[in-house]
Amino acid sequence: MLLAAVSLTPVAASQPGEQALATGLARFALVSGQADRALGYIRDAGSPTASWLRVQALMASGQTTDARMLLEAQVEGEHQLGAAALMLAQILLKEGEPGVAREHFQTAADIGHGEVRQQALYELAELERRAGHRDRAGRILSTMDAGYWAALGYANLAADYSEHDLDPTRALVALRVALAMSEQDTVSGRSSNLRNQLLVRAGYLSYQNEEYDKAIGFLEQVPLDSYQTPRALYFHGLALAARDNHRAAMQSWHRAKKYPLAYPGVQDAWLGVGRGYDLSGYPGQAGEAYLAANASYEGERVTLRKLASQIRKNGAWRTLVQDTRGSEAQWFLADNRTLTQPRMAYLLRFMEDPAAQDAVGKVSDLARIEAWLEEQANNLDVFRGALKNRLATPVANGGGRQEAFVARLEKLRGQIGRLRDRAVQPRQLEALNLSAGTLQDIESSLMLLGSRLATRDARLEQLLHNTDAALTRIQKLQSRAATLRARAESRLDDQALAFVSWHDDQLEHALDKTEQQIAHLYEYLALETLERGGR
Repeated sequence: MLLAAVSLTPVAASQPGEQALATGLARFALVSGQADRALGYIRDAGSPTASWLRVQALMASGQTTDARMLLEAQVEGEHQLGAAALMLAQILLKEGEPGVAREHFQTAADIGHGEVRQQALYELAELERRAGHRDRAGRILSTMDAGYWAALGYANLAADYSEHDLDPTRALVALRVALAMSEQDTVSGRSSNLRNQLLVRAGYLSYQNEEYDKAIGFLEQVPLDSYQTPRALYFHGLALAARDNHRAAMQSWHRAKKYPLAYPGVQDAWLGVGRGYDLSGYPGQAGEAYLAANASYEGERVTLRKLASQIRKNGAWRTLVQDTRGSEAQWFLADNRTLTQPRMAYLLRFMEDPAAQDAVGKVSDLARIEAWLEEQANNLDVFRGALKNRLATPVANGGGRQEAFVARLEKLRGQIGRLRDRAVQPRQLEALNLSAGTLQDIESSLMLLGSRLATRDARLEQLLHNTDAALTRIQKLQSRAATLRARAESRLDDQALAFVSWHDDQLEHALDKTEQQIAHLYEYLALETLERGGR
C-alpha cells in the first residue's frame, strides 16, 4: 500500500492506558472508513482486540496477504476464532483454494455465532450449489436461522431451479421460502432490497407458468420507490395483458415510461403501450404510441452519445460518479426522485456489474489516498514555515535576567532557612520544606531552559531536515498515486464506454422493433383502406 511507505500516522502505544486509547481510536478510524489511520494506531497489535482490528484494517486497505498471515495465526488462537475463520475462508476462496476454504467455512459454522455462523453456512451451501449439488445445498440451507443469509441462499437456489427445470414449481417454492426468510432480517435496507428482487423474480416465474393472478399478486407488492419498480411494472403489465385486461396493462406501462430508459423493462414498456392499443382495436393510437417510442429511443441514443463524449473528455469517474453526486444532496438514496434521473439510472445499472464496482472502488480509494497525502503535505508545509520563522527569530540574550533570577532564588532560600530555624509547629516546617522544594524545581528549570536555548537552533534545524525529508517522501507517493489513479481511471473509462455502447445497441434493436411495428400498422391501414374503397 502507498500509505505504508510514509510514517505520518500515530505510533503504537506502549502503556496499557495508551493501548486502550489507541485501540479506541483505531476502531473509530476503521468505522469512519480510514483504514490507513487505523493501521497507524495499531501498528504493533499487542492484544487480541487490536490484532482483530488490524486484520479488518488490512482487509479494508487491500493488504490481503498480510491479513491472511494474521488470520492464519488467529484461527489457531482462542479469540475471534469464528470470525477469523470466516474471513480467512473468503480470502482462500478468492485465491482459488476452495478445498481449504471449505474447511474454514465449516470451522466458522461450527464455532461462530449469529451473523458469522449464518454467513458461513450460506457460503458452504453456495459451494455445493456451484458444484451442481443442489440437494446438498438445500439441506444446508434448511439448518439455517431465518434471515438475510438464508433468504439469499434460497434465492440463488431458486435461480438454479429456474435455469435447469422445465417446470418452475421448485423455483417458486424456493422463492416463497426466501421471501419468508427475508422478513426476519433485522437490517431493513438490505432486507427490503432483497425482498423486492425476490418479488420480481416470483412474479416473472408465475407469469411464465401462466399463473397470472399469482404474478400480479407478487408484483403489486413491490413499492414504487424501489430500484426494481420499472421492471415490476412491465411484468405487471404483461400479466394483465395475458388476462386480456389491456387497459390496466397500458396503465402499468405508462407508469413504467416515467422512468429512464436505462432501467430494465422501460424500453419494452414503451413498445407495450403501442401493442396494447393495437390489441384493443385502436390502430391509430397504436401508431402514435410506436412513433413516441421511436422518438424516445432516438433521443436516448443522443443522450448516450453525449454521455460517451463526456466520458472520453472528462473520464467516467467525474462524469458518472462525481457529477451524479453533485446533482443531489443525498445522491446515494435510490428513492422516487433519484430513480427518475437519467444519469443516476445509468450509474445504478453500471454498478450492477461486480467488475464495475471493483473499478469504481479502486478509483475511489486512490482519490481518497491522494486527498490524504495532499492534507499531510499541506500540514507539513505549514509546520515547515513555522520552523523557518522560528529560526529567523534570534534568541534573546537572557543571561543577565537568568542570573538575577538565580540570585533572587538564593535570597529566598536564605529567608526560608532562617524561618525554618524559628519554626515551632510541624505544619510550619512542612510548609517551609515544600517551599524550599519548589525553589529547587524552579532553579532546575532555569538551568534546563538555558541548555535548551543554547541548542535551540540545532534542534530546529534537525526538525526542518526531517520535515523536508517527509515532504519529499510524500511528493514521491503523490506521484505514484497519481500514476496508479490514471491507470485505474483508464480501465474504468473503458468499462464505462463498453457499457454505454451496449445500451446503444439495445436501443438500436428497440428502434428496429418499433419501425417494424409501424410498418405493419401502415400495411394494415393500407389494406383496410383498399377494402373500404373496393366496397
